[in-house]
Amino acid sequence: MLFNSLNFLIFFPIVLFIYYIVPKKMKQFWLLAASYYFYMCWNAKYIVLMLFSTIITYVSGLIIEKIKSNSWSIEKKIFYKKVSVAVSFFLNLMVLFYFKYINFALGTLKAMLHIVNVDLSVPAFDIMLPVGISFYTFQALSYTVDVYRGDIYAEKNFFRYALFVSFFPQLVAGPIERSKNLLKQLAIPKKFNFDSAKEGCLLMIWGYFLKIVLADRIAIFVDVVYNDFEKFGGYYLIVATLLFAIQIYCDFGGYSVIAIGAAKILGIDLMENFNTPYLSKSVSEFWRRWHISLSSWFKDYLYIPLGGNRKSRLRKNINLMIVFLVSGLWHGADWSFVIWGGVNGLYQVIGPWTQHIRYKAVNILQLNKNTLGHKLLQMFITFLLVDFSWIFFRANNLSDALGIIKSMLFVHNPQIFFSGAIFNCGLDSKNFGVMTISILILIIADIFKYKGIRIRREILAQDWWFRWIVYIVSIIFILVVGIWGSGYDQAGFIYFQF
Repeated sequence: MLFNSLNFLIFFPIVLFIYYIVPKKMKQFWLLAASYYFYMCWNAKYIVLMLFSTIITYVSGLIIEKIKSNSWSIEKKIFYKKVSVAVSFFLNLMVLFYFKYINFALGTLKAMLHIVNVDLSVPAFDIMLPVGISFYTFQALSYTVDVYRGDIYAEKNFFRYALFVSFFPQLVAGPIERSKNLLKQLAIPKKFNFDSAKEGCLLMIWGYFLKIVLADRIAIFVDVVYNDFEKFGGYYLIVATLLFAIQIYCDFGGYSVIAIGAAKILGIDLMENFNTPYLSKSVSEFWRRWHISLSSWFKDYLYIPLGGNRKSRLRKNINLMIVFLVSGLWHGADWSFVIWGGVNGLYQVIGPWTQHIRYKAVNILQLNKNTLGHKLLQMFITFLLVDFSWIFFRANNLSDALGIIKSMLFVHNPQIFFSGAIFNCGLDSKNFGVMTISILILIIADIFKYKGIRIRREILAQDWWFRWIVYIVSIIFILVVGIWGSGYDQAGFIYFQF
């Protein structure tokens, strides 16, 4: 079930109504049933995988808690706790590996053996990737580690823990919640709060604007160009690449905002997942603002356990590269994703090495680092670096990515902007105009947020008649200019494939 589907617009109000009228003891059971139904609308049989991950991590938490209360020596306790964590990780990651990476691993092995003149016949597994498997697996595994570290208690109530893993607003595309935030909130259901509901509704409207008006409109142009890059080369690809940066931000950010808004109406606060990432002045700052729940997950559960920055500079750089390469692989079973992660890792490694050179250049040119112009220049360079890496993310495969870069460098066709040919890639001039205005709205909203001004809170502070005008006008705008498929079909979210 998609957020931007008619089914969800019927499903969510029903869930809300029943949630707030059933007795307090029944609320978590109702949310659990609703969450499992929500997931099963894609493919009912894959609910078994989520249940498997839930049972394994739930039991591992109880075992770790039991070990802590045992009278064994400290060394023995640590050993058996590590064994419990290792078993939990192994079983969960093996399931993830089979459904997401088995064909990629076998194909890579075959290619490597072919280099040394060894031909290996490998089977191709016809496996459908379970939607959201990477998200709920990582959320469940973080619970195991949190219990091991003593950051949270081991949840005794299986149904409450199952709800933590399957909570439907953020189930299939995040944010990847931490147990000490979400699990504790699920333990104490809240009464209906009108202020939270109003804020949640505004968040959902903004999320639908990002997805239906912007992301889905941009996707038409990007898909046409990237899927036939040999025909639409040069400046077509440059424009498509610039627009893809906006598309993926609005698509994934839109999902996260809708999820946060829906949860807030249910009285639950989810963590922020995007914080004006394209206003970052460095790539490292960008990754503190983009997909925050995943970036912080890798920091807490991979980077720091590897040693973080506590070791030598070389070890720190190796740790950074490992994190970003794994992050790339997490996003998809293709070398293009690994290269995407590696490029962003290299940015992190090279940045500190070139810092003194950049400082020296600033001094030689007598530039003032505190001026608006200098900050805008930093943002622009950061955007270009990040946008270049998006080529590997969006391309259908690594070979296409390299072909796209070559075309962008060597095919010069600026006439497409004057001949009107740019409007022959799925979007006519009218839709380009709507897209441009919508991007400006996004930029203005992000600038306000960057400055600490939350527009929705300013709206909520107004009288009721003003708020209702905003609600009605916003909904009509989305319905009128939003992108709808044939028969008003909804478009999927990019991160569902991960």
